[in-house]
Amino acid sequence: MKISDTKLPEVRLVEPRAFGDDRGFFLEAYRENDYLEQILGDLRVVQVNHSRSVRGTLRGLRYQEPRPQGKLVWVASGSVLDVAVDIRRGSPRFGQWTAHELSDRNHHQLWIPPGFAHGFIVLSESADFVYGCTDYFVAEFDRGIRWDDPQIGVEWPTDAPILSAKDANVPLLSEAAALPAYPG
Repeated sequence: MKISDTKLPEVRLVEPRAFGDDRGFFLEAYRENDYLEQILGDLRVVQVNHSRSVRGTLRGLRYQEPRPQGKLVWVASGSVLDVAVDIRRGSPRFGQWTAHELSDRNHHQLWIPPGFAHGFIVLSESADFVYGCTDYFVAEFDRGIRWDDPQIGVEWPTDAPILSAKDANVPLLSEAAALPAYPG
């Protein structure tokens, strides 16, 4: 697998090796020893989630605090624009974001460490999205930042995404009560 830096140094783009022929392809989506050594360090993937969404659905920008989750994410079917935002108080990159297309064609994955908000918008007719999380989901710690926060300025491909009620009613970054701390 190839691992590349993004404009946020802690967020990493992963390109697993895919072996294809006229029948389709095969790839190792996750091999613990490789990921622990090269990306996760002391963290472990303890929960895997799978969502399906239709074109134009925007999920996020979500995070968990306390007990932040790191996420290794990829698309099993379809295509999304995947976004990570540094929301760690005191970080030199606070409020900065990076975005990458993840699809069933490029097989790319994104590692989003604890302390970052995460979201995506579906670019294809539908998309199956997989999240490998480093901590369990805890409903009372589930938080969000507005997808269209002008302080962050994510360049989404639409001004009118399909949102859940939960994602439509979250605060701006400047109004968020519980944000993770930068460890530096």
